[in-house]
Amino acid sequence: MAFTSMVSTVPVLFFFFTLLLISANSSSLSHNIKVQEQDKDPFVGFNIGTDVSNLLSPTELVKFLQAQKVNHVRLYDADPELLKALAKTKVRVIISVPNNQLLAIGSSNSTAASWIGRNVVAYYPETLITAISVGDEVLTTVPSSAPLLLPAIESLYNALVASNLHTQIKVSTPHAASIMLDTFPPSQAYFNQTWHSIMVPLLQFLSKTGSPLMMNLYPYYVYMQNKGVVPLDNCLFEPLTPSKEMVDPNTLLHYTNVLDAMVDAAYVSMKNLNVSDVAVLVTESGWPSKGDSKEPYATIDNADTYNSNLIKHVFDRTGTPLHPEMTSSVYIYELFNEDLRAPPVSEASWGLFYGNSTPVYLLHVSGSGTFLANDTTNQTYCIAMDGVDAKTLQAALDWACGPGRSNCSEIQPGESCYQPNNVKGHASFAFNSYYQKEGRASGSCDFKGVAMITTTDPSHGSCIFPGSKKVGNRTQTVVNSTEVAAGEATSRSLSRGFCVTIMILVTFSIL
Repeated sequence: MAFTSMVSTVPVLFFFFTLLLISANSSSLSHNIKVQEQDKDPFVGFNIGTDVSNLLSPTELVKFLQAQKVNHVRLYDADPELLKALAKTKVRVIISVPNNQLLAIGSSNSTAASWIGRNVVAYYPETLITAISVGDEVLTTVPSSAPLLLPAIESLYNALVASNLHTQIKVSTPHAASIMLDTFPPSQAYFNQTWHSIMVPLLQFLSKTGSPLMMNLYPYYVYMQNKGVVPLDNCLFEPLTPSKEMVDPNTLLHYTNVLDAMVDAAYVSMKNLNVSDVAVLVTESGWPSKGDSKEPYATIDNADTYNSNLIKHVFDRTGTPLHPEMTSSVYIYELFNEDLRAPPVSEASWGLFYGNSTPVYLLHVSGSGTFLANDTTNQTYCIAMDGVDAKTLQAALDWACGPGRSNCSEIQPGESCYQPNNVKGHASFAFNSYYQKEGRASGSCDFKGVAMITTTDPSHGSCIFPGSKKVGNRTQTVVNSTEVAAGEATSRSLSRGFCVTIMILVTFSIL
């Protein structure tokens, strides 16, 4: 009886088990499709340079990326420690072949195979390597290496094929915008004919392998090279009236920002060489937050505006006027200020963060989900930088407590924040008082470059800094922080006034 009962139950159990398998497979397939779809969505990533003092360790850096919800990064090398630290994370990474390795890889298949084995096979798929950028702006910075560029790319690709990784990992090379000529109107753009012998087979390779055309596109340099002609608002993605939009007279397409015009110029340049199925990937774009006297538009306000608006533009998925169906993904240059870079000043000031992970400024990217958590924190403070001489700090302190109208009563003798009695301690309190009074607005923590934003509460003992939620020992009251609506920014009336009288068609005739 028991045996008969068990036999009659087997088909039912088998059917149920089959349903579970189908369900599991369906769920797995659904997950894979979802991952693939996510990979195809436009994204914002970050370049990570290493000319940084006090740079986070690889482990700390990965934790920082995860905290900031950054899922795409581009490295300028293939640092083994960082690739190891990125294992089993969701962070997708582009690794790079430095220009000085092109000769060896471009002239030896075995060297290319060894490079792939050492820097890709050793880490993939635990580390999500998505692409290899071969060299950087080779045609314009090291033209003598140009003949080796395509051989290096093909050798690396063949090594990927041998490892059966060529469908998961793309191979390309980043170009400077200057390889294109007559970029406005975009319909007239074309690649510099000097490089046709390189570009034609390269584009054919990209088309055949489904790899992107990597372009480093900087509206900042377009503006600096054409001051007085190119409106600043067009470079910063600022809202424009129809009269200020750039119009391509050949297509009658309207351009509301310079980056879209540069991307479309790249598409037109490719089409002129009979290639129309290669996507543009913007491997570098950004705006410096500080410059010397020759770079007055390298400011925190402009950097904040550009990068915040750039992020929104990508996530809005509006494409370009020529290709509204395709939105290019963008890697912002860059994550950290590379303070060890040689002059000009702007070269060390492209980062969103200092090397110790404190923000240079807070982006305004509300509506972009949890991407870049520094946008949503309400507990930030402004303090004096380390290593600034006392005389310079004193001048900034005098301004903060005088014309800046900071509340400096707590740093007077006998008051709770008088100790430590030194310029740096008093300056930090005064700077932060001004910063909080201004609603933590972009640009309100600068003081001629001697202040920095931190997420670490500088309060100590009975000294409670404005904006802190700590309770003071003497008053037993909570010091309220000022809430600021996301997207609030300081006035940019000067830059707007600069642009009012510019005629748009004339504006870009010289680009």
